[in-house]
Amino acid sequence: MKITEVRTRVVQWQGETLPLPPHFCTNPLDLIAFRQPSMANFAFHGWVLVEIFTDNGLVGLGNAALSPLVTKTLIDTYLEPLLIGADPWDTEYLWQQMYRRTMAFGRKGVAMAGISAIDIALWDLLGKDARQPVFRLLGGQTKDKIPVYASWLYAMPLPELRKEAQKYKDEGYQAMKLRFGWGPIDGAMGMQKNVELLRAVREVIGNEVDLMADAYMGWTLDYAKRMLPLIEPFHLRWLEEPVIPDDTRGYRELKSHGRVPIAGGEHEFTVFGFRELLENNAVDYIQFDTNRVGGISQARKISALAESFQVPVVPHAGQMHNYHVVMASLNSPIAEFFPKVDVEVGNELFWYIFDGEPLPVDGYIDLDEHKPGLGLTVNEESLKQFTVIG
Repeated sequence: MKITEVRTRVVQWQGETLPLPPHFCTNPLDLIAFRQPSMANFAFHGWVLVEIFTDNGLVGLGNAALSPLVTKTLIDTYLEPLLIGADPWDTEYLWQQMYRRTMAFGRKGVAMAGISAIDIALWDLLGKDARQPVFRLLGGQTKDKIPVYASWLYAMPLPELRKEAQKYKDEGYQAMKLRFGWGPIDGAMGMQKNVELLRAVREVIGNEVDLMADAYMGWTLDYAKRMLPLIEPFHLRWLEEPVIPDDTRGYRELKSHGRVPIAGGEHEFTVFGFRELLENNAVDYIQFDTNRVGGISQARKISALAESFQVPVVPHAGQMHNYHVVMASLNSPIAEFFPKVDVEVGNELFWYIFDGEPLPVDGYIDLDEHKPGLGLTVNEESLKQFTVIG
């Protein structure tokens, strides 16, 4: 089997998009955006789709959701020439080629998003060629079904927040995650607003359901240290991305307090980035996203490394490329799940692009062991709601 073509398409959403109100979710731009709805700057209403064609008629599908236009250009210019004529079963060789070819200007960010999309497509190809789901190629099942947590609960009027939490509880989820809406520029008042979010959800779900909370890189170390004693009574399973991803020391200091478990890694890359987090004892949970971190080839290495430190891996965003990694790893006890909702920040666009994404039943996702590869196809009819470039 040889690779004959690499096709990239950027799909940009043209349908209705819900406006993001202030305090939708705290984020790094809050410190300089002066109370504007700065989360809009982190919206990604376009994705890049990668399809790898082979001489035996099989097609592998991968994707990346960050900076799609730039990622497409990088793939077309630097990565595609390395793949034409290659055997897709040489995944490690091809990954190292792409990584080393882009090292001078890559290593993280856009270059790694492009490598991730291609690597996911390669593993999809391998599964189809072997007529096995990808998780079988990664070691098989480590659990009957995957427990997932409902991940939405953006800051909103408290009655709506309670209603949404009750909905997830009624649907059988044993865990859910909310977003903090206030950060350092909001002072002590904002700190109490964050506490009110936690209290509102806890009053609905009790202590029998796990609760997590995400600060999305929006807090300073000083602010996070002040927040820890305020949120400790709510028994969070974890506090997610309290500081910017480059502040490994800050992560380590927050974790050292032992008041609330600390999670991070959504914006970290490759086994080298996670080795730094683990060796510095900086996180209690690792949260890479397979379509950012370097693809499945890197995800499985990071999962193995994290297991040796006994730090659980709970990938960011769910979706099939993450579910297969979770299914094959005993060190991944749970996965994230984004409910299908109207388009807001863009996380939900995969529901509008792909067919085959599983829906949870009673808080669990069951991967179909009879679907080869990742089990996804592109919904070409649905793409009529998008502008397609490529």
